[in-house]
Order: sequence, then C-alpha cells, then structure tokens
Amino acid sequence: MKVLFMCTANSCRSILSEAMFNHLAPSGFEAVSAGSVPRGQVLPRTLVTLREAGLSTEGLSSKGNDAFEDSPPDIVVTVCDKAAGEPCPVYFGPALKAHWGLEDPSDVKGDEAEISAAFHATLARIEARCRAFLALPFEQLGRDELKRELDRIGNLQPGEAP
Repeated sequence: MKVLFMCTANSCRSILSEAMFNHLAPSGFEAVSAGSVPRGQVLPRTLVTLREAGLSTEGLSSKGNDAFEDSPPDIVVTVCDKAAGEPCPVYFGPALKAHWGLEDPSDVKGDEAEISAAFHATLARIEARCRAFLALPFEQLGRDELKRELDRIGNLQPGEAP
C-alpha cells in the first residue's frame, strides 16, 4: 500500500509524515510525499527534528505530485491546516483521500526552544496518527469503512486514544 502525504510546499509537514510513516510501517507499506507548489528543498529544521527523533532523512526531497504519475498512490492524505486558510492541494485520481490537518510549525515565531517544541509536537501528532493508521484491520475494511477510519484518525487530538 502506497500512501502519499501532500501539502503545499512539501518542505515540512508532508516530509515529517513521510519519514515517520516509513519508520513505523511494516513491509508492504510505503509513504511518499509531494506538494502542490513544492519549495524545492526540505526545511533544515524539518531534517534536524527528524534526526533528533532518531528517524532517517535519507532520500527525502521536496517534489510535486507529478513525480508519482507512473506509480500512483492508494491513499492520499493532505496535511495542510485548513483552519489557517492555507490552500490544500487537490489530487485527482482513484486514490482514497483523507485530510489530517496540521498547523505549520515553520510558522511559529519565538526562540529556538519554542520553534523546536512546535516541530516536535507536530511530529508527535503525526506519530500518533500513523500508529492509529497502521493498527487498522485492513483486511476487514472495505473502501467506505477505510475512508471513515482515515477521517477519524485525522481528527485525533494529542493524547487521545486511537
């Protein structure tokens, strides 16, 4: 199963999601990421946060969804924060779609400790959602049930049981 995490710039939230999902995923599951308007480079703070959490940063890059034309995903998860009025990319195709809105930690203003805390809090939220996703009984879920579960996971709050 291939999961595509999408955001606007593909430099922070979608990259964090790709790395965390692949860190946790068993064989047969793979995450990739893309942006509707890719920045072309991953934010350095994103890479630092992943390394501090012990996650691999190898192969991570900022790219557009055209990179997956020959290998379409099964599921597309947008991770933009709708509440902030940010335009979320739309991916057309047969893939199942879900929205897991995340505030952009790169928008946080403050000292080094506050910015670092925002990135780590976002990564923790992503980890909880990825764990909930990977715990689903996929063999027992039809397309509609899987969509409902993905939407439920996208509404999980920090500390809430999956």
